[in-house]
Amino acid sequence: MKMNLITILSVFLTVSFFSTASAIAQPYETGQTVETFTAADQHGTAFTLKPAETHYLLVSHDMTTGKKANAALTALGKDHLPGKKAVYIANIHGMPGIGRFFAIPKMKKYAHQIILGDDANLIAKFPQQEGKVTVLKLASGRIQSISYWTPESEPVDNYLK
Repeated sequence: MKMNLITILSVFLTVSFFSTASAIAQPYETGQTVETFTAADQHGTAFTLKPAETHYLLVSHDMTTGKKANAALTALGKDHLPGKKAVYIANIHGMPGIGRFFAIPKMKKYAHQIILGDDANLIAKFPQQEGKVTVLKLASGRIQSISYWTPESEPVDNYLK
């Protein structure tokens, strides 16, 4: 009886581990529905993504690209993204505490809202290309297209049409 319980528990844990690992490894694809999530913005304000009300999701995956995106978005003003029903998410997962100590106060200076992607499972859902911001175009919460914005050389509005 004790051996059967250990075997069953081992199988359960193994299946759970691989199910979780495969869920993490699979980024969104065209046609899929984006899941609702809650995260904080750079001011510590709770934000809940409502996919059906969002037309574009922009996701920067690294600090260098994020800085370039923030510079471009700042130039457009604080109302530009909400006017396009666009949400900007910056990956801060894995950023060490000392990095956050300096990065978060800098982010607070930006007028546009930055959703802090601090959950590995959340960030892993968004496909990525090195040095680019992922742009998901949504309709009724479903991904219509996935493209990649190079913030230092292209206007973001090319992707928000």
